[in-house]
Amino acid sequence: MAMASATGAHEPATPESVASRVAAARKAADAKVKSTFKPPEVPEICREIAARIPYSHVGDDRILFVIDQIHKISAAQRMEIRKYMDALVEHTLRLGASDIDFGGPAANGWIWYRVDGDKTPHKEFGSLSIDETNVLILSVLAESARHTLMEERAIDFSYSLPREGSRNARFRATSYFDLDSLALNMRSIPEQTRSLSSLEFHPLIEKGLMFRHVRDGLTLVTGVTGSGKSTTLDAVIDANNDDVEAHVVIISKPVEFMHESRKCIIRHREVGRDVRSFKEGIVHSLRQDPDMVIIGEMRDPSTISAALEITDSGHKVFSTLHTSSAVESLDRIVAEYPPEEQDRVRNRLADVLRCVISQKLLPRVGGGRIMAKEVLWMTPSSRAAIKNQNTGEIYQMMWEGWNQGMITLEQDLFRLMRQGRITTDTAINFANNKRRLNQLFK
Repeated sequence: MAMASATGAHEPATPESVASRVAAARKAADAKVKSTFKPPEVPEICREIAARIPYSHVGDDRILFVIDQIHKISAAQRMEIRKYMDALVEHTLRLGASDIDFGGPAANGWIWYRVDGDKTPHKEFGSLSIDETNVLILSVLAESARHTLMEERAIDFSYSLPREGSRNARFRATSYFDLDSLALNMRSIPEQTRSLSSLEFHPLIEKGLMFRHVRDGLTLVTGVTGSGKSTTLDAVIDANNDDVEAHVVIISKPVEFMHESRKCIIRHREVGRDVRSFKEGIVHSLRQDPDMVIIGEMRDPSTISAALEITDSGHKVFSTLHTSSAVESLDRIVAEYPPEEQDRVRNRLADVLRCVISQKLLPRVGGGRIMAKEVLWMTPSSRAAIKNQNTGEIYQMMWEGWNQGMITLEQDLFRLMRQGRITTDTAINFANNKRRLNQLFK
């Protein structure tokens, strides 16, 4: 027995030990990818344009000079730059990465990729100067997008990577200023949607997300950037697309996953391309005979008011917020308005809200990531708590509301830990309420 214990031959595998072995295996796999990958050369035209920039040009003058030079390059040179960009983006798929990031002084000239939640530089591409990355970033933007970037200091857009024999790979991209230079992030959009059942909602919640069973009300999917909100919404849309004849309008910036109309006719309207703002897209949709309206993000009072209005009119509406809990989501919406309007908004929200799903993506034992969530389903008690400004009571309602489909984040973290799908440390690190999680450990 002493020999077996010393060697670990008969020790049971714990989530922590599995995670360490998986990390080592992933590191070896990444090294293999890097050793077999031949990075492309930076296009000569990028280096030429960067070298032409007058030393006296600083700030926006450097960016404007690059834009002027891009207007003058040949179609063949544009294609050379595009092929290089495609190679950078294609490596995202080769690595199984969620994001690619480069440009600006913070990147130190490297191309960075996020794999299983960790963002690291991949130096096999070599080091690029800030001016060279400015050329690359500006070259993938349409002229109108460059104007928007200069005026608003950031631009969201989509990027499509052609592939033979299959659908184009799509990426959600944002370019922005970083100390007078440009930075770029692209996030990979999954080629296929997740099934709704794979998200492991309570059967009552899964039923409530379907238009066949609940035909109105507002559902919020919340979480920080990169928490899988779009994946959840796409799973809901896809499930309804196979279940009921209806009309779905998606208003997003940018449009990410492209849904094919099956039982549902699904319209994609991109803000800045098909419609000027979220608010206008929502108002327009009232005249387009929708059954379900998907709003990419409720980011300001005008969008929130429009979302509440279209929900008031009897539609089933889904949207997202950048908040980390269900209770915070409620408080954030109300706080967007001046004090004299908050009671009115609070009452409207309580009347139209159906469900709040707040989620996080965690490192999974065995590699990859897994979703943990908390779910609030609106009941007469939770509506009263919102109207009476007692949102602090709602956490306890979720804690005790499993029979109504509800769960707190801490309860879901504990479930995943007991199933061996996340480690104890992961559960503790991602909990919003560590005291409540510790109660479950006892």
